[in-house]
Amino acid sequence: MSLKVAVQMDPLETIKIAGDSTFALMMAAQSRGHTLYEYGPGDLSYDRGQVRALARPVTVRAAQGDHFTAGEQEVIDLGDDIDVVLMRQDPPFDLAYITATHLLERIAQRTLVVNDPAAVRNAPEKLFVLDYAQFMPATLITRKLDEVRAFHAEHGEIVVKPLYGNAGSAVFHVGRADKNLAALIELFGEVWREPFMVQAFLPDVSEGDKRIVLVDGVPTGAINRLPKSGEIRSNLAAGGAAHATELTPKEREICDVLGPELAARGLIFVGIDVIAGHLTEINVTSPTGIVAIDKFNGTDTPGLIWDAIERRVSARG
Repeated sequence: MSLKVAVQMDPLETIKIAGDSTFALMMAAQSRGHTLYEYGPGDLSYDRGQVRALARPVTVRAAQGDHFTAGEQEVIDLGDDIDVVLMRQDPPFDLAYITATHLLERIAQRTLVVNDPAAVRNAPEKLFVLDYAQFMPATLITRKLDEVRAFHAEHGEIVVKPLYGNAGSAVFHVGRADKNLAALIELFGEVWREPFMVQAFLPDVSEGDKRIVLVDGVPTGAINRLPKSGEIRSNLAAGGAAHATELTPKEREICDVLGPELAARGLIFVGIDVIAGHLTEINVTSPTGIVAIDKFNGTDTPGLIWDAIERRVSARG
């Protein structure tokens, strides 16, 4: 099977290929004989029923700084000219992101979009996870200081974070005797119009924040991300370090419950975050971590993702 694949992503020039999941997916696609195009979300347009992109044909190689060759930009019809669109631009999950999902949804009956754009729009990381509250730490979503004070008094230590943040940005740990809670909530209210998330602090975060990857609903590997000294954030983008790990029975239970729903929604490539057996996020917009997982486990997660994509393309006839 030879597919035409358009990758909607951040500029190819700026990525660090050694740990980049999108680049790993592109390398795997190319190795299977698929043709690659690359464009940014700002290159999308709609005209008389057609969704188009100003895109570049590209070839990729594992040589940082010389990792791709691009042809001249051309206008491609994503509904008629392309078999698969990978929606891989990084968050923030803002109106620009949502607009891209609306445009791509218009071609989803003709072109396989990964992940499914309507499902991505309806499953923001820190809200979709509420469907599985039985696995979560105590969680409050609010803009009200009095509610946060009561939650803080009940749980002693809490974490406050924006609903639509990413890569560990603006995540605050508030201790038992912290006197900055009111100022912090005031700041959140001024910076973001949306409510924010407050969770009971899990002290075991010092032992790691596990990223588990599911491909078409099936767990395929995991890494344990340890925060650097003096930090609570384990995100690799925030300085966390990846370590090999295995899934616990509790984590397998979480995957067994989530997996069928992820597959049914067309969420082919998903990363979930688990701390001490507690589910904290379901990442569907632009999940990462597969390069580190494969490094430790000797697996081929990009290959498994392409197997799933090819199965779905074949099933469409």
